Amino acid sequence: MDIKLNFINNSNDLNNSKIVIFQKNVADGVPETAVAWKVIKTCGPGENHPFVFPTTMQVSSNDSYGNYTPQIDAYPGDLFAVLQAGSGNRIHHEGRATAPTEVHVRNSLVKGAIGVNIHKAHRPLATQVPIATGQTAVFKFAPTLWIGPVSQVSEGQVMNAAMVSSITTELSLLGLASADIVMTGGGASAQPFAFALQNVVLV
Repeated sequence: MDIKLNFINNSNDLNNSKIVIFQKNVADGVPETAVAWKVIKTCGPGENHPFVFPTTMQVSSNDSYGNYTPQIDAYPGDLFAVLQAGSGNRIHHEGRATAPTEVHVRNSLVKGAIGVNIHKAHRPLATQVPIATGQTAVFKFAPTLWIGPVSQVSEGQVMNAAMVSSITTELSLLGLASADIVMTGGGASAQPFAFALQNVVLV
């Protein structure tokens, strides 16, 4: 079931800050990067921004020519393979991954590296690149969202480790049906922004 969220700006922000929302790929051995899943812009003090965070996700792959396979539904414990199909590639469900909490995508092409992508609401949530022939991309997500202010970032952009580490607020989604995400702080007093869940409705 989708989680209904509502970002509310109760801050004293004077700089029209952008707010980034993302998840981290917490699979072992994955570099500390993340994708800006959602960026809230020009939502001034007193305004709100409702959005939906789906519990379902999709997987796709892309090649060095900029081509993307169609997005197909993926669930924790799924194993996929990217195969050559005619003049292009396709992503195929192969069975069960070796870990029930992870999504695995194996590059089964004869040659050529690929990128592997996870999507939520058909927007990029995580990516791994390059995945060489015979290698497997691994994705695992905790039931949390990370949120914080950023200066320059766009939806779908891969954020570097420094940007990811600067975002320190983690909000639990466990058991949520809906909630407000309320931002406070900012303004002339230079108080740091703070984010908290309010009006929480559980499943």
